[in-house]
Amino acid sequence: MPRTVTSCADCFAWGLTYAQGICMPCYNFAAPHKGYPSGECAACGRVQRLKQGYCRLCWCQAREDRTRLASDARSAVVLAPYLAGIRWQQLFLSLSDRRQAPPRTAPRRYGTKGRPSKQPPPHAARPRSAWLQEPLLPPGPRHYRAVVDLRAGPPPDNPWLAWGLHLAHTIAEARGWEPTAQRAMQRVLVMLLAEHREPDRIRVSDFAAVTARQYINLDYVVEILTTMDIVDDDRPASLEGWMATRLAGLPGPWRRDLSNWARMLRDGSPRSRPRHEGTVRTYVAAVIDAAASWPQRDHLREVTRADVTTHLATLHGRRREAATTALRGLFRWAKTHKLVFRNPTHGLRGPKVPDPIWPLLEPDDISASVTAATTAQARLCVVLAAVHAARPGQIRALHLDDVDLAGRRIIIAGNSRPLDNLTAQALLDWLTYRRERWPNTANPHLLVSTASAMSLAPVSATWIL
Repeated sequence: MPRTVTSCADCFAWGLTYAQGICMPCYNFAAPHKGYPSGECAACGRVQRLKQGYCRLCWCQAREDRTRLASDARSAVVLAPYLAGIRWQQLFLSLSDRRQAPPRTAPRRYGTKGRPSKQPPPHAARPRSAWLQEPLLPPGPRHYRAVVDLRAGPPPDNPWLAWGLHLAHTIAEARGWEPTAQRAMQRVLVMLLAEHREPDRIRVSDFAAVTARQYINLDYVVEILTTMDIVDDDRPASLEGWMATRLAGLPGPWRRDLSNWARMLRDGSPRSRPRHEGTVRTYVAAVIDAAASWPQRDHLREVTRADVTTHLATLHGRRREAATTALRGLFRWAKTHKLVFRNPTHGLRGPKVPDPIWPLLEPDDISASVTAATTAQARLCVVLAAVHAARPGQIRALHLDDVDLAGRRIIIAGNSRPLDNLTAQALLDWLTYRRERWPNTANPHLLVSTASAMSLAPVSATWIL
């Protein structure tokens, strides 16, 4: 947009003007999305864009008149009474039109970045109760709200709140939380514990929305309340919601049996160990695809061996291996619980897909991949995968102690490997960025993110991808 120094065509202010010879405030005032109509100004009579019948120049003049004529608090805030009395215009420079911050009512406190950190909460322990009043009726849902502004006064005098604030401060110091996260946690704890009494229990479903409004991770709040042993985590398992969505298109008997089988896989049984939730989702998704290919089968007992082999013939590689394992496990479980008369997968053997042997990358390919990565963490992940053949899970599991820059060694999945120049430089770049971005984090992992920097867990699988 071309710029020049001249008088604005709309407000006559001297300064930088842009398209159509107007200054930036007048350009924004006439923006189409604001919907201000054009017409004759009620004060100056010019044909301009009008806000409530007055042009921008008259609004600026009304602000000047208010500063000079206001006699009480209300007159110092409202502009409308001064618009009708405008009879002249005081020209100004475009820079002088910028609004100034109101004067401070209290002296500035000096310290780190101008404001010293507040004193940490005093040490506190679990309150001792001489007696307990058991509730007569089960408690209903509670609605938490702000009780006190911690910037204006101390927290309420409640021993449970004092203990919660002490625990939050201890965790924040140990994990290097940012001050904004510490203040958000304090506000949430004040809302939850200001009126807490033993043996009351706090349900997660009652305050989940509170943590979202305060921009604090719900799991961190649950961790503190779990340490205090006053929380009931009634959140539905993530697998339940996923199954309800994926199984919605199947007949009722399929939904019932697949849900029970998936819960058995997740929780385990006397004769089987619990499976990882990712494994459960993979198996359930494979069975759902198979059930979708059998629209005429409304129950597990109606599935024949021909149905199974026909479906598996349409799959290849890893998908066929996973589907075979899932179907065998499902019908074995159904036969044990007497849901089917015969197991249609008895004796069925699926293909064993060998792990692929990845060819070595040429130096030019590695250089091109590293150059394409635009961030320090992306370059490090590319180098570890391309040079050291590290898998995503192994990269996420790397600790700071696994890197020995002085000795030029790195330990990946328990194997010590020499550090080449490319990997060493990528590690130096990432460690420099990590120290500048999260200087106080206590996370021992090599890779950290904004979320994992506040905890001790590795980065998520989706972050590294």
